[in-house]
Amino acid sequence: MNKLKVYLDTSVISHLMQDDVPEKMADTKRLWKMFRDNKFNIYLSTVTLEEIAECPEPKKTHLIEYLRQIHFTVLDVTEETLLVAQQLIDLGILTKKSFDDCQHISIAVVNECDCIISWNFKHIVNIKTIRGVRAITNLKGYKQIDILSPSVLLESEV
Repeated sequence: MNKLKVYLDTSVISHLMQDDVPEKMADTKRLWKMFRDNKFNIYLSTVTLEEIAECPEPKKTHLIEYLRQIHFTVLDVTEETLLVAQQLIDLGILTKKSFDDCQHISIAVVNECDCIISWNFKHIVNIKTIRGVRAITNLKGYKQIDILSPSVLLESEV
């Protein structure tokens, strides 16, 4: 069976060092072990890397060290991904203030990832966004994509 194409937004990587939410940090570290074991094809974007670069030290250095532990492919922002991101805003799914989140979603959609993994329940892992993304993928002929928390991906691999 083919490995899942998993897109990670920045919240997943950030939760490797999120002491204020120990349950999420523990799930993220368990998932990270699966990434190190190469159980999935992992994708990040230039947006993700830019957001990590903006983290304060020493967190930034530690997150970069975590990234060095796994194999991943970096996906670029393109005209097509910017158009899909704008559609998320135009349809009222997200606002302009959440443009980076729109880009995470659009990059994963355009590059035919199987799922987006995120701890961002406010903007990404929620029913409004999931339904809106489903509408866009249906209207524009993109492959359907699942939007999940790391915990859900962990449960699917038991």
